[in-house]
Parts: sequence; structure tokens; C-alpha cells
Amino acid sequence: MRGLDDRVRLFGELDGNLTHLERGAGVALHIDGDEVVITGQAQHVAIAAAALEALLKAARGGSDVNSLDVELALRAARDGVEADAPEGSLATTRRGRPIRARTPGQRALVEAVNNHTLVFAIGPAGTGKTFLAVVMALAALRAGRVHRIILSRPAVEAGEKLGFLPGDLQEKVDPYLRPLFDALGEVLEAQAVTRAVERGQIEVAPLAYMRGRTLADSFIVLDEAQNTTNEQMKMFLTRIGAGSRMLVCGDITQIDLPAAVESGLVAAARMFERVEDTAVVQLGDADIVRHPLIRRIIDAYQRGKR
Repeated sequence: MRGLDDRVRLFGELDGNLTHLERGAGVALHIDGDEVVITGQAQHVAIAAAALEALLKAARGGSDVNSLDVELALRAARDGVEADAPEGSLATTRRGRPIRARTPGQRALVEAVNNHTLVFAIGPAGTGKTFLAVVMALAALRAGRVHRIILSRPAVEAGEKLGFLPGDLQEKVDPYLRPLFDALGEVLEAQAVTRAVERGQIEVAPLAYMRGRTLADSFIVLDEAQNTTNEQMKMFLTRIGAGSRMLVCGDITQIDLPAAVESGLVAAARMFERVEDTAVVQLGDADIVRHPLIRRIIDAYQRGKR
């Protein structure tokens, strides 16, 4: 370590990150001056050392390491995968924390978006698809690569029909779009989001509102795309105009369409896998970056299907 700042960022409040690392790797850690001494079984020591090296790298890059960072570093070390590097932050949160791709799958998604006009991101809950999509859209807007952001979702999910919900159209639609506003709120203050919407720099709207439009110079995100039909997906994809990028996100394990209706995301991912200037990125359980319990919940449901 190179001083007190590195130590504070790495170890966390009351050295909580060290405790988390000890429990997660099954080792004992001892601080000796500027060094951390690891004792335990050889395999466990190797995992802890690899995770600690990645976390120290992040701390030296200015990141405040937290328990989730420790969990991800341990997971990468166990899987023999290079752990997350601190370079290349996409943006910062409202609290000043760097936002970066944390897992191999997330880094593959960022690279795909940087190099293709149309990208499909498919993965289970908790892999950060929606959040990364919004962050990359904001980064493109701030850099002047696009003039506006368009965020969309199918307005009908889980068998609910808007006509049977209480309230006017806006009240009916808002709950479906709220996750997109939540993602925006992680990066921008509420007032900044409101101003951007009023100026037309950010548009958040149901999928049905895309029909008949040509969306040029825009970063276009379709979330919950597994709940589109083939016709809806074709309509959406053909909205892309000059100077635009499009990112389509979804979880094909949570399709709410009638059993006889094929998901537009499943079909599109199959058809566009080898189409020029498009990419299909598959995220998996190893890319889950929410609470560690999310991964265990998904695993439990998968076992229940067998």
C-alpha cells in the first residue's frame, strides 16, 4: 500500500472489507506495516491474494472499496478470471463513486456497445443490464456522440392490461417506467433529470410510443425486451436512424407473454447473432452485481425446474 489513503479506501470503515475477505476466502489476514499477511490453506490463500490484489488496484485508482467489490473480487478469483480493473470509469454516481464495468460480462457489454450500432444484452436479474445501459447512454450524451437519450419498455407486463388499471394514462404507465428513472437517478440529481426531460434530451416512454418514428442521433434503450412480440421487436429495431445507437436488454428467463407467443428478444438474438454491426452479449450468474443473495435465489429457482 502507498499510504493512508490507499488503506482507508481498501479496508473500509473499521476494516470491514478485511473481515469480509477473511470470511469469504476462509483465511486470516494480518496487517504488518504496509503489507497484508495472509495465512490459511494454500488454495484459500491464493484466492484471497488474487482478490486482494484486484481490490488494491481499485483503491489505488481512487475507488472506495465496499463489500460488493470484495464479493465480486472473490468470485473472480475463485473462477480464475481476471478481476475488475479500476480504469475506464463510465461515469460517477451522484455521490461521486466511479461507475465501471465490474465483471467480464459487463466489460464485454461495454466493448460491444462501443463497437456496434445495435447490441442485445441478455442476462438474469441483477447483472446490471438496465443500469449500464442508462450509464452508457448518459456518457454518450455528455460526450456529444448523440443529441438525446430514448429509454423505453413494453407497457404491459405480468399479464396486466393498462385498461384495467386505475388512473389516467400517465398514472398507468409510470410504474412500468419507474426502473428507468431510478437508474437515471443514480447518476443525475432529480432536478437534472427533470430539466433534461423538459429540454427533450431524455425521453422515457412506453414501447408503443415508438411506432412511426425515425430516431436519429440518439442512444436508444429498450428494457424488458423479453416481453415484446416479434412484431413489436421488428417495429422497434426499424426505428433506428442516422447517428444512433441501440441497446436492447432483457432476461429470457422472465418472459410474461402468453405461452403460444414467441418472445421478440429470443427470436432477434437468434437472427442477429451474425449480422454485421450487431452484437449479442450473454450475461450469466457470474455477472450478478446486486446483493449476493440474488445469485442464490436464481440458482434455487433453476434447481427447482430440474
